[in-house]
Amino acid sequence: MNQLGIGFLSVFGLPPVKFVDLAADLECRCISMWVRGSALVPLGYPPFSLRDDAALRKDLVAALHHRGVTISLGDGFLVLPNAEAADLCPDLDVLAELGAARINVVSLDPDTSRTFDQFGALAGLAAERGLATVVEPVPGLTVGDLPTALAAVAHVGRPDFQLLIDTMHLVRSGASVCDLAAVDAGLIGYAQLNDTTLQPRADNYMEEAMFERMVPGQGELPLRDILSVLPAGIVLELEVPQRLSALAGVGPADRLRPCVEAARRLLAQLPR
Repeated sequence: MNQLGIGFLSVFGLPPVKFVDLAADLECRCISMWVRGSALVPLGYPPFSLRDDAALRKDLVAALHHRGVTISLGDGFLVLPNAEAADLCPDLDVLAELGAARINVVSLDPDTSRTFDQFGALAGLAAERGLATVVEPVPGLTVGDLPTALAAVAHVGRPDFQLLIDTMHLVRSGASVCDLAAVDAGLIGYAQLNDTTLQPRADNYMEEAMFERMVPGQGELPLRDILSVLPAGIVLELEVPQRLSALAGVGPADRLRPCVEAARRLLAQLPR
């Protein structure tokens, strides 16, 4: 059975300890976490830095242990044109201290060759700290589709450097369920579950991806088919940001509870 998690993007900067409590209250035992949090949506949450705030790190570790939650993914790692993977070591140290399992990386460097080399360097640095690495293909970024992500995995050539499959990004990049089924299951290390329409709902792709996704089953993605070919046992992180609902006063628990319930219904329909 796959583990359900809650993605940090879904809660728009909710303070880390409150985020742990939210996940536990929804009976999800995994969360993704950013090292720094800021107000992507004006909900009154203060900014935080786990890198700079040792007391917050201590409180977060205590909350994770108390509520039985783990950080399944450290998100927000970027390859940038004029930066080196080694620059990210302080953030890797933080996530290792917090007991995170892996990090997620995307690239904003248009140089594909350099991007792949930086992925390899980052994966090596992460592994030194006990962290695996996943790469997320995102339409419009340097690694924007499944074939490019697979080329990155082949270039890095490490068993701890795998794919992150996000259901929206997968389908909107043009990949089919058959394309996903053809991927060696051992190359897929993590998944993010959400729904959307097949055609764009916003002029800017990243605007939709960052702020308005849909509860699983309420859109048009072939989620049951996608889930049926993903490896059993990987974390399925619910990454379902809903800005309009949040600004209308719907709290994070009420926004995410339908997502958790929908994900469990989908999983219950899969062949065992």
